[in-house]
Amino acid sequence: MPRRPNTTLMAKPSSDDEKPSSSEVEDRRPKSAEKAGKRGFSEVSAMEHVQSLTKLGPHPVGSDALDLALQYVFAASEKMKRTAHWEVDVQVDFFHAKIGASRLASGLFKGKTHIYSDLKHVVLRILPKYLPAAEENLILVSSHIDTVFATEGAGDCSSCVGVMLELARGISQWAHGFKNGVIFLFNTGEEEGLNGAHSFITQHPWSRAIRFVIDLEAMGIGGKSSLFQGGSAPWAIETFAKVAKYPSGQIIAQDLFLSGAIKSATDLQVYQEVAGLPGLDFAYSDATAVYHTKNDKLKLLKPGSLQHLGENMLAFLLHTAMSSRLHKVAEVEREEGTNQTQAIFFDVLGKYMVVYTQQLASMLHNSVILQSLLIWIASLLMGGYPGAISFGLSCLSIVLMWIFSLSLTILVAFIIPLISTSPVPYIAYPWLVVGLFGAPAMLGALTGQHVGFFFLKKYLHHVYKKRVPSLSHSVQENLINWEAERWLFKSGFIQWLILLVVGNLFKVGSSFLALVWLVSPAFAYGLMEATLSPTRLPKQLKIITLILGLAVPVLVSAGMITRLVGTIIGVLVRFERSPGSAPDWLGSLIVAIFSAAVVCLMLVYLLSYIHLSGAKGLVIFSMCTLLALTLTAVSSGIFPTFTEDISRAVNVVHVVDTTGRYGSQDPASFVSLFSATPGKLTKEVENLKDEEFACGRNKTLDFVTFTVNYGCWSSKDGNNGWSKLDIPELHVESDYMSDVRKTRVLIDTKLATRWSLAVNGEEISDFTFEVGSEELVPSGNKSMVDGWHIIQFAGGKNSPTKFHLNLFWSTNTSHPSQKAYKQAEDAASLLLKLRTDVNMVTPKVERVLQKLPHWCSLFGKSTSPYTLAFLMLFLFNFSQT
Repeated sequence: MPRRPNTTLMAKPSSDDEKPSSSEVEDRRPKSAEKAGKRGFSEVSAMEHVQSLTKLGPHPVGSDALDLALQYVFAASEKMKRTAHWEVDVQVDFFHAKIGASRLASGLFKGKTHIYSDLKHVVLRILPKYLPAAEENLILVSSHIDTVFATEGAGDCSSCVGVMLELARGISQWAHGFKNGVIFLFNTGEEEGLNGAHSFITQHPWSRAIRFVIDLEAMGIGGKSSLFQGGSAPWAIETFAKVAKYPSGQIIAQDLFLSGAIKSATDLQVYQEVAGLPGLDFAYSDATAVYHTKNDKLKLLKPGSLQHLGENMLAFLLHTAMSSRLHKVAEVEREEGTNQTQAIFFDVLGKYMVVYTQQLASMLHNSVILQSLLIWIASLLMGGYPGAISFGLSCLSIVLMWIFSLSLTILVAFIIPLISTSPVPYIAYPWLVVGLFGAPAMLGALTGQHVGFFFLKKYLHHVYKKRVPSLSHSVQENLINWEAERWLFKSGFIQWLILLVVGNLFKVGSSFLALVWLVSPAFAYGLMEATLSPTRLPKQLKIITLILGLAVPVLVSAGMITRLVGTIIGVLVRFERSPGSAPDWLGSLIVAIFSAAVVCLMLVYLLSYIHLSGAKGLVIFSMCTLLALTLTAVSSGIFPTFTEDISRAVNVVHVVDTTGRYGSQDPASFVSLFSATPGKLTKEVENLKDEEFACGRNKTLDFVTFTVNYGCWSSKDGNNGWSKLDIPELHVESDYMSDVRKTRVLIDTKLATRWSLAVNGEEISDFTFEVGSEELVPSGNKSMVDGWHIIQFAGGKNSPTKFHLNLFWSTNTSHPSQKAYKQAEDAASLLLKLRTDVNMVTPKVERVLQKLPHWCSLFGKSTSPYTLAFLMLFLFNFSQT
C-alpha cells in the first residue's frame, strides 16, 4: 500500500533570493505596487480591480454588465502575457461553455437538476516555459465573477477576483521555477447553482491535468479570509499552516457547513464530487448580514482584507507549485482518504495554526477519556458513599445550571417579539445579544448552580457532623463551603467529558474544544488543588487555578466563538428560506440557546468561584440591570434593527400568475412583497399606503423553489409593464402507453433564460430533458425532496428557450377523475409547476422600490425570483391522445 508522503519534505523555493523578503510581508496593512514589488502582493493594485468591477453594478448571469466584467478580467489577464517573466508562459482562454446539466447529490442540491447555457469564463494558465511536464500537474485557483441581481458584489466575489488577478501577476514573475502549473479560473454561473465550476471541470481540456484546487469565496465582506473546508487534504492544510503568514482557519466552520446548519454551497463541492479533487476552501465572513444585499459594497470592504488573503495565497502557491511531489501526494490522498486521515485544524489568534489528523485526534481523545474515567472511578471509590452522593449532587448542579440558563434565555426570546417591532432587533448592533441573552444566561446559570450548591452543602453538613464532629461550627461551615466549591469546579469536567465522548464517537472535528476545556482546567486543578488522601481537609480554591486552567481554552476559543456569534446573527437576515414558514421567535430562540450553551460550558469553572467570593449579589444585580437596560433599549427602538449598512432582505416581485388559483382563467397580475428576515412587514408597508398593499398569511404563493406563507401583495396597476406574449407555454406533443405511460411536453419560456420547473415525483417516476436533438438529462438517478424534483435553468442572453421534457409515469398511477383534474390548486394533483424569471423592473415595482425604507434591500439567491416572474401550473388532461 502506498503511504502518504511527509508534507514537511515538500520542496521549498530553490534559493533564498527567490523567497519573498521579510520586508515585503511586514504586516497586513495594504501595500502599494511599489512596496510589494514585482513579486509581491499589493492590495492597492488588487483594490483597483475590485473598484472597476463594482462600478459595473450588479452583474448576474445574462446581463450586459457581466459581459463588461468578463471583458475587463480578460483584458487584465492579457496584460500579464506582456509583463510576465521571460521564462514564463502565460496563456489566456476566453472559454464559452456548451450547454450542460449538473446533478449534485448532497447538500442543497438534493432533489435538483441544474441546467446551464451560454456561460463564459476567463481561464488563465501560467507555466514554466521550459518544463513541459508542468502542463500535466496543475493547481487550480477558482472564484466567480458573477453576482446576484441585488448587489454589486464587492465582497462576493469581486474581492476574490481582484486578489486572483494580483496573485496571477505576481505568480507570472515566479513561475519559471515551478514544477507545477497554475490555473486561475474566473467563472460565471456560480450564483445560479455552481454552474460555472461544473461547466469548466467537465468541458475544458485543461481541467484534466488539475491535481489540487483552491476555491476563494465570501459569505460576508472583508476581514480575515479563513480556511473553512479542506479536511480531506491534510497535507495541503499542513503546508498552508507552515508557510502562510496569517494562517486562519477553524474546523468548526467545516463541521457546521457540512452538517447543513449553514445553508450554502461553494464550487469546491463540484470539484470534489464531480472530479474527485482535493482542495481548500477560503472565505471572508465578516459582516455576514450584508451577504447578497445592496450593502455588499466597496465602502464596507475593510482595508487589509485583500492583503491578508493575498499574502497567504502567494506563500502557499509558491510552496506547492515548486513541489515536485504534488501529483503523488494528491493521488495518495485521493486513494487513501478516510475519516482517519481527515485533518483537524484551528488557528490561535490568526497567528498560528494547529493541524493534526483525525487518527491522532482519536488516539488523544481515547487516552483522555480512559484516564478521566479511571481517575473519576478511583476518586469515587476512595470517597466511598459520601463521595458518590456528592458527585451526584454536583452533576445535579450542572443539570440545574442548564435548565435555569436555558429557561431564562428562551423566555427572553419569546418576549422580544412582543415588545419590539422586530423579532431580531440586534442584527445591526450584535453586542445587544450580550444583554439580551448573555445576561439572562449568566443569571440562570448562576442561579441553577447555586441551587445545586445549596443541596450539596446540606448533604455535606451531615457528612462532616459524622466525619469531624470535634470541629467548631465556623470551621465546619468553611470546610463544607470549600468542599462544595471544589465539587462544583470538578463538575465542569463532567460536561466536557460527555461532549468529548460524543464528539469522539461521531468523529466531530471540533471535538478538540472539549479536549482543551477538559484537559487544561483538570491539569491546573491537579497541579494546584488535588489531594491524594481522602482524609485531608479541603481548602478554598486558589485564583491561580482558575487563571492557569482557563488561559489556554480562552486563547483557543474566544475569537472563534465571537466570530461564530457574529455569523449566526448575520445569517438571521436571510433566515427564512420560505418566508412566514417559521414562527417569529425562532431566530432569537436559536441565539438564546447558543448563548446559554456558551455560558454553561465556558463559564462553569468561573461560576463555581462566585458563590463564596462575596460578588454573587453584585453579579446578580449587574446581570439584572444589563438585561433590563437592553430590553428597554430594544422596546424603545433606541438602536434600530436595520441601518444604512445593514439592511432587511426583501423581495419585490411583479407576479403574473396563470395558474387559475384565484378563480379566473385570465392571468392574475400583482406585486408581491416578502422578506427572508423574520418579522412582519408593517413598517415597510407604511411607506406604501398609496400602493394599496395588503399583508397576511391568507395568500400563500408558490414560487416553485420555495413558498411565501406570509407576505404583502397589491394588484393596483398590476397589468402594466408586461405582455401576454411573454407568458410561458407548456404543450403536450404526445402521450402514449407502452411498457409505461410516456408524455412528451414542449416547454417554451419565451424571453426568460432563467426558470425553475418542479416535476411531481409521485406521479412521474422518471424523465429526460432535451434541447433540440441533444439529451441533456438522461433517465435514472432522480432524487426528490417533499415529493418534487426541481429543474433550475440559468444561462446567458443567447440561451435556448424551447425544450422538451419526456415524462415516464409511475406504474401505479391511474387516470384521475375529472373532479381531480379540476382541482388545480391541489398540489397532489399537479404534474408540473413552472416559474420563469425576467430581470426587468416594471413601473409598479420601480415605484415600490423607491418608496421602501432606505434600510431595505433586494435579496438574491439561486432559488429566488427576479423582479418579474411568471407562474404556471400544469395539470394534464388525462384522456389518452
